Formats: sequence, C-alpha cells, structure tokens
Amino acid sequence: MKQLIRAGHLLDLSQNIDRVADLYLENDRVVAIDQAPNNFRADLEHDASGQWIIPGLVDLSARLREPGFEFKSALESELQAAIAGGVTSLACPPDTDPTLDEPGLVKMLKFRTQSLNLSRVYPLGALTVGLKGEIITEMAELSEAGCVGFTQVNEAIIDTQVILRAMQYARSFGFSLWIQPTDYYLGRGGVAHGGPVASRLGLSGIPASAEVVALNTLLELVRITGCTVHLCRLSTAAGIELVRKAKLEGLPITADVSIYHTLLIDVDIGFFDSNYRVTPPLRSQRDRDAIWAGLRDATIDAICSDHTPMDDDAKLLPFADAEPGLTGLELLLPLTVKLSEISKIPLVQLLACVTTKPGKIIAGSLAVTEPPGSLVPGSLADLVFFDPLQHWIPSPSALRSQGKHTPYAKQELMGMVMQVMVGGQLRFKR
Repeated sequence: MKQLIRAGHLLDLSQNIDRVADLYLENDRVVAIDQAPNNFRADLEHDASGQWIIPGLVDLSARLREPGFEFKSALESELQAAIAGGVTSLACPPDTDPTLDEPGLVKMLKFRTQSLNLSRVYPLGALTVGLKGEIITEMAELSEAGCVGFTQVNEAIIDTQVILRAMQYARSFGFSLWIQPTDYYLGRGGVAHGGPVASRLGLSGIPASAEVVALNTLLELVRITGCTVHLCRLSTAAGIELVRKAKLEGLPITADVSIYHTLLIDVDIGFFDSNYRVTPPLRSQRDRDAIWAGLRDATIDAICSDHTPMDDDAKLLPFADAEPGLTGLELLLPLTVKLSEISKIPLVQLLACVTTKPGKIIAGSLAVTEPPGSLVPGSLADLVFFDPLQHWIPSPSALRSQGKHTPYAKQELMGMVMQVMVGGQLRFKR
C-alpha cells in the first residue's frame, strides 16, 4: 500500500531535517521526502498539519515483566503503553523469572511479543547464568535466538575475572555487552545519592565513586580485549568525564542515561517520596549539569525510559524499603520535550538520542538486520505523529502501563502522541 503523509513537520537529525515536508511510504518503508517517486499514487493520505512527524522512538531499557512478574505488569499492557508513547522499538532486560539465560525462553518471549503485533521487541540476554555473576551464558546460542546484547542489569559481577572472560568471549563473536557500572561494595546497601541530602534525611548513600571505580575497571578491560561495551544509566559527572576521554581515545563504547536523571536531582526526594527511588539514585545538580553537557557534545549517545513498572505493594512504602523503579514508556517523548525546554539543548538533537542513535546501538547486534529509528528513504516506516501543543496530565487513569508510579503523575506535560505506525501499519490512534 502507498501512503502520503502531507504537511507534517519532519524531525530527523540523521538527515538534518527540521521542516514541514511531505513523507511518502510504500508498504513497510519510507520511500521519499518532499518529492513523490515516479508513478506514485497514494492509496491513503494523512493530513499531518500542525503535527510533528518523527521516527518511532527506540528505548534501550524497558522491562516487560514477563515471564514471572505478571503481578507487577503484563506483556500486553506494557507493549500497549509503549506504542501509546510512540516507542516502536525497545530492548527488554533479562531480569525476569526465570532469567532470560536460555534460548528457549528468548524464543518464547519473541513469539509472544510478535503475536501482539505492537512494538518491535529486542531481548537482552543474561550475561551470566541466573544473573548470579559466576558462570557465563552461552552467548552464541542466545544471539541466534534473537538477543541483541548481554547484560547483568543491576546485578553486579564481583569477580573481575568473570567480566574479563565475558569480554573475551563477546569480542571473539562480535557481541556487545551492556553494563551498568556500579562497584558492588561501594554501592551495597545504599538507597540515595551519597551526599548532604542523604545525610540530612538519614538515608544510606551510594557515592559517586561507586560508578567511577567500576567504570575505570570496565574501561581498562575494554582496552585489553577490544570488546564493544554499551554503558547503561550513567549518572555522575566524574563518570561522564571518564567516558568522554575514553571516546576520544577511540574505545568501542557507547553510553546512555535515563530520562529521569536528565531532569531530577537528589533534592527532589523531598520528604522521602518513594516515587523518586531509582537505580542508580538521583544525583546532585552538578551531576545533572554534566549529563546535559554530555548530551550536548555526544558523550552520551542515548536517553532511555528505564521503564520499571511497580505495583503498589512494592512502591507505597518508606523510601528505603520501596523497590527502585518508575514507569516511563508513555512519558519518554513529552519528558524529552521538557528536557529541551529547560536545558536549551536543541530538540532535534535530543530526539536523535531517543530514535536514531539508540537504533544504531541495537543494530550493532548480529541479530538485527537493519536499524530502527530513522526517516531515511528505504528505512522501516516506524513513525510517530506528535501534537506539540497538546497538554495532558499523566494521572494513573491516563497511563496504559500497569505501573502507575512516576514523579510526574500530577504535573501537566506538553505534547501528546496522536498516532503511531509500525512498518507502515497503524498501531495506535488517539
């Protein structure tokens, strides 16, 4: 089928496009911008006047909670949340029950997600069996089953020899490791950023050095092995500076931050509000400013939602007892718009951090044939129609995710996803 999207404001940094233009689709592909291909006659036209047309968002961390945690959320509800938020592609971590450390479990998850016919799902495989940090998984078999990378999620590997062997294994096959740098001993038992706010509130702290020490170790092992590593959820100024220098050195690394860490700081915890409990913890204003600088100069490649749906039993507790994690799939795009407003970073540059750049990170996997997140002719027609002037409040009733916990539950946000296509097919319309 041939479709014409007329007079939308196209935003795609990969082509330096930030203007009103017509977009032409054929079957599941973008085929042209501005000028119709020869003999093109649209079977269907869409009037996108007053709306932004952007590539479908690519989220590098969204927990779907299946198998094993259906009491917190269901696969269907979270994929509906994803598509309603304009997230057409997402990577899901392996911290399920059972852990995604066997090919059969990965194939089952992919079958379930494909049968729902919503967003594209790219599983991450467990780096070690059961995420216990002891025995490396069969990465080659997991890659054949569809895993795009391998991670410990928030579970630390204490034995550095295990990380070294994992990097050597991954390097020999061309796999990438996705690692959140946190030193186990320095971060053990902490619930908030180690600083004056945590001290005043009587909360145990996780110092910035927990990230920095782990990063130094990881970067040295990358130098030794040449393994491709994606660094997940950076949160400190010192850590970002290490990554900046490592990239200038030419190390094969990429990095992301969560959308909440770009907007919030430790002071926002206020009076022990568990809706601000995340991993890593919200850091200081200096750290947040460093995140902004890292986004400006491309030290940080991607912004993710770090979507972690929680039920009330896990969240409505004293701050130190509540489980870390917030909902984010439906908020990633409007919060990115908000970030542009307050940081003064050009919106088209930030949109690349939730579309094209994370798409390239996923496409670095042997299990992916082409990158999502672009409007380049020939690319997948994954599109978001976004009304930048629409105001809304993400109240629990407004969220499709079973996870309702977010600091922005009672705050008005600017911009709303109106329509979403995946492969040229309409998957969501408000």
